[in-house]
Amino acid sequence: MTAQPRAPRRTPLDSVHRALGATMTDFAGWEMPLRYGSEREEHQAVRTAAGLFDLSHMGEITLTGPGAGAALDHALTGHLSALAVGRARYTVICGDEGGILDDLIVYRLGEQEFMVVANAANAQVVLDELTARAGGFDAAVRDDRDARALIAVQGPRSARVLAALTDAGLDGLKYYAGLPGTVAGRPALIARTGYTGEDGFELFTAPEDAEPLWRALTEAGAADGLVPCGLSCRDTLRLEAGMPLYGHELTAGTTPFDAGLGRVVRFGKPGGFVGRAALEAAARRAEDGLPRRLVGLVAAGRRVPRAGYPVVTADGSVIGQVTSGAPSPTLGRPIAMAYVDAAYAEPGTPGVAVDIRGSREPYEVVALPFYRRER
Repeated sequence: MTAQPRAPRRTPLDSVHRALGATMTDFAGWEMPLRYGSEREEHQAVRTAAGLFDLSHMGEITLTGPGAGAALDHALTGHLSALAVGRARYTVICGDEGGILDDLIVYRLGEQEFMVVANAANAQVVLDELTARAGGFDAAVRDDRDARALIAVQGPRSARVLAALTDAGLDGLKYYAGLPGTVAGRPALIARTGYTGEDGFELFTAPEDAEPLWRALTEAGAADGLVPCGLSCRDTLRLEAGMPLYGHELTAGTTPFDAGLGRVVRFGKPGGFVGRAALEAAARRAEDGLPRRLVGLVAAGRRVPRAGYPVVTADGSVIGQVTSGAPSPTLGRPIAMAYVDAAYAEPGTPGVAVDIRGSREPYEVVALPFYRRER
């Protein structure tokens, strides 16, 4: 008997999205809002005011116990046992051969408690790997994907919107830090993190609190121009900010050093970790000069590149491949990230184009990110 495909899962905010008229899409096995109206307007709201995102599809995994930090040091590339309580760190989980299985954020919630946030598409893989890799450590791994909803408020006015609903000390909350508090009377972990290139907050809360919290944020942010935002503008925001996306810039065939993320590999931490030997070899290759590098590309014209399109020279020789591409509302031109041969990776390198359906469209090589907010 042929197995029936599983129906996409729905977040606790599904009825809210549909009532708002969102265009829904199947993303990593979840029904998620793609846009509510104009994705360009949603993008610009995050850049100039504030946007509200449902990120409840992300995968939360909790490790507890005296050996939780050591287990994460073994399982991931970062030195997580050195993380202070209340702080977060970006890191990756690699396979034995050094390839990236997912990029993650790890929050230290207590002396013996950590929360790992995985991408929705990889959450089960990360859960299985952490469970296996924690064996032998005095640590328990718990799947909290159904126990948490996640709402993000992003943009230059996000702190003002959130401050109206909480007495938590937002002014003292650093980037990549989190603290427990209440928002609109609902318990939440308030984290100053995001995936848009703007200041913002991610609120981890109980699923039953997600809808009243969303409505309270919507009301509090109305005067500041806050709008609901979908996955489409989240992608253009992260692309402008030069943030990698798993399955595009990051893959199981890509090491952190290939992706320019060598900083997340901490060889100096005590003990070994999964993939260490392969990553040491990758680090040596990087010192000698990688054959391909991740760069930014900005179009001279209007045609938009997409993932998988060849990057070519004037004579049509293939020198790389686009990993992500989209129109940039901020720059007003199409942009892309791409892996290209090292000889063509320096900003301003002449004669670089993208083959868009048989037409060689000229592109300027630029340093990442395309956009950096004012601090």
